[in-house]
Amino acid sequence: MKTNGYDPLARFYRSLEFLAFGRALERARFQHFEQLRGRQRILLLGDGDGRGLALACQLAPHAQIDSVDFSAGMLRRAADRLSPADRQRVTLLQADVLTAEFPRNTYDAVTTLFFLDCFSPEQIRVCIDHVRPSLKPDAIWLYADFALPVVRGWARTRARIWLALMFTFFRWQTGLAIRELPPAEALLKTAGFHLLAETSRQGCFLRSAVYKNQFVT
Repeated sequence: MKTNGYDPLARFYRSLEFLAFGRALERARFQHFEQLRGRQRILLLGDGDGRGLALACQLAPHAQIDSVDFSAGMLRRAADRLSPADRQRVTLLQADVLTAEFPRNTYDAVTTLFFLDCFSPEQIRVCIDHVRPSLKPDAIWLYADFALPVVRGWARTRARIWLALMFTFFRWQTGLAIRELPPAEALLKTAGFHLLAETSRQGCFLRSAVYKNQFVT
């Protein structure tokens, strides 16, 4: 990516998202967020402008939350959403998730919401292998992202058009190297995460899922 990454888009990201998809992405993003209730340590990866962080603070009022993002601009937007009390229990970290240091056997929930589509399959494998030691054995992984519908027809054609447009736009604006949707969910399953719940929207173009860690760290 460019060194400034998503910084130029931080101020306008939510508006761009709404213009393109209305509330559909936000509904997909937070479809399974109720699963965060009662969690004590939460790791948010690539949360962007902090909408996920704000909701996580609301649903898990006693949790310690770490939010990691490569973009300083996005983290500033996220910080603006926090109340003074929440700032005492939230850590905002500007870092590359592929190399950031995470404490072992710590988190009981991790989220990647419209985030893993920024990586190649090999990078996603690295991300999963890098993050998993920091998860408790029964931790959940909340996932939301775009998907290419399996059944051929207008829904699949529409998804291909949208994906081509989005990858072109973000390659232009951020230097994103990815040109096609990676098989993120398949890689989570291969790594040993078990699917607990799933929801599809917009003709299966938007996916939300809950996975559970089945490995003892």
